[in-house]
Amino acid sequence: MQRNPKRLLARAAVVGLAATAAIAGPSSPASAHATVKTDNTVAGTYTVLTFSIGHGCEDEPTNEVAIEIPEPILSVSPTVNAGWEIEKVDTTLDEPVADSHGNEVTERVGQVIYTTDDPLPDGYRDVFELSLRLPEETAGQTLHFPVVQSCPEGEHAWIQIAEDGQDPDELDEPAPFIEVTAPGQAAQEAEPAADDDGETAADDAADESSGGTLTYVALALGALGVLLGGFGLLRGRRNP
Repeated sequence: MQRNPKRLLARAAVVGLAATAAIAGPSSPASAHATVKTDNTVAGTYTVLTFSIGHGCEDEPTNEVAIEIPEPILSVSPTVNAGWEIEKVDTTLDEPVADSHGNEVTERVGQVIYTTDDPLPDGYRDVFELSLRLPEETAGQTLHFPVVQSCPEGEHAWIQIAEDGQDPDELDEPAPFIEVTAPGQAAQEAEPAADDDGETAADDAADESSGGTLTYVALALGALGVLLGGFGLLRGRRNP
């Protein structure tokens, strides 16, 4: 019995969509959390943190975003955001400390507050960038940046910090965080791992490349031999 090709294609498409949905699963609420991303987490260097807000407060638009700066970060430089006013709130240190330039400071930036008269509608995303230096002593630490997102009616306080062994995604309103790495750690992780014989993946690739080159050379020589043999045969036929 012949089957209708269009019907088979339609059935295959339905099965494919169902499989994709099963793999993807339901949308995670974590995707709607306040988040922070950065391409550099090395202690003792400068980095740019990008905070993201993806929704409002129960359908309400967002008109203020306050980001808390953890110790021992001393200063930050916010990127100008169109439509938002930016305020850096200083806090007095318990004791004076020296900054990265050796200057004695008695205050640090404890909070950066963004406000707007044109609230961000619910369901729309905006980002807020902060340039700062990760102090050397933060290597190996997890730095949390609690965020309070305010709306005309209500707020989201992304300030919860996971306990040891707890998954931050299990929290209702987790605070954004980064894990600071020690200098040289990323380079060590990027080094190719050696196998039991002490050879690395790079060595294997070099061996494969060398073997491939020899194969091409052998094929070329074989083809040349065939051509020379054919040329000799033709000459033999022409000369009785």
